[in-house]
Amino acid sequence: MTLKKRAAGLRRDIPAVYLALKSKESPAIARIAAGLSVAYALSPIDLIPDFIPVLGYLDDLIVLPALVALTIHLIPAETFARCREEASGMWEGGAPKKWYFALPVAAVWLLLLRAVLRAIL
Repeated sequence: MTLKKRAAGLRRDIPAVYLALKSKESPAIARIAAGLSVAYALSPIDLIPDFIPVLGYLDDLIVLPALVALTIHLIPAETFARCREEASGMWEGGAPKKWYFALPVAAVWLLLLRAVLRAIL
């Protein structure tokens, strides 16, 4: 499978992972992995900052697909197939239709930033 096909599959699977996160049929460990995957995908902060040449994008090429693959492996096949069907039209033009899904992630990062600033000051 080419890198381009994998990227297209990842783009299709991330909304399905989000829907699996909300599904009652998903096991708890799959929900935790799905939450981590979605939070990392939506987070503006990476493990390795993107401004570092080559290494900055390496985490996006390795960490995110690994999290998504782990999550998909933990979700029952029937549940993920249903979530993938529901997510088929969720992203249009490369962005989520519902931008407010990113608000919880932004809130967590703001709380972490506040805690770090309080510790420093």
